[in-house]
Amino acid sequence: MTRHPTRTALIAAALHHFGREGYEGTSTRTLAAAAGTNISSIAYHFGGKEGLRLACADTVAERIGRVIRPLPGNPADLTRTTARAVLRRLLTRIVSFLIARSEAQDTVAFLLRELAQPDSPVLDRIYTTLVEPRHRALCALWAAATGQPADSVDVRLAVFSMVGQAAYFRLAAPIVQRRMGWAGYSHPATAAIARRLLANLDAMLEATDG
Repeated sequence: MTRHPTRTALIAAALHHFGREGYEGTSTRTLAAAAGTNISSIAYHFGGKEGLRLACADTVAERIGRVIRPLPGNPADLTRTTARAVLRRLLTRIVSFLIARSEAQDTVAFLLRELAQPDSPVLDRIYTTLVEPRHRALCALWAAATGQPADSVDVRLAVFSMVGQAAYFRLAAPIVQRRMGWAGYSHPATAAIARRLLANLDAMLEATDG
């Protein structure tokens, strides 16, 4: 589907400013100026500022959903070796997106702002469209890789741990880069992080092999 350029520009501006100044702290005038359009276009494309906020949530879910794509077929049909190989590929994609892709910074900043507001309508939206279905699919894959029950507490926490390790390197990028002596995340730095996290994943799988 072809997207209207003004709509795309407004979502990009909103992700950036909502992530930095917060929803309440960002005016429609600021958003329109950043998108190079007029204030009325927000109402035209989204029905208002709140609609733009929800469109940002959908964009975040779409971006991350493309990285953690649904698996073809039933994970239970996979051998442990194949399931582990799929998990490794998924983790590599997650690391690549969070660390190497420029849009990840605004995506994560927006999510953090919304997570800090328990009554945010965005949280329900993202949980329903992204977190719950993707996490459930990853748990099924983890179960195929280890022989553990997919809905067990340990498996659900293990999946959160796997994704959380990768997210840390985006959330704490200034600290990591300063301590490592890196000026940003270069290709070698990204590769080094991926190798470390893949080694962690392998160790977790071995330790929880049922």
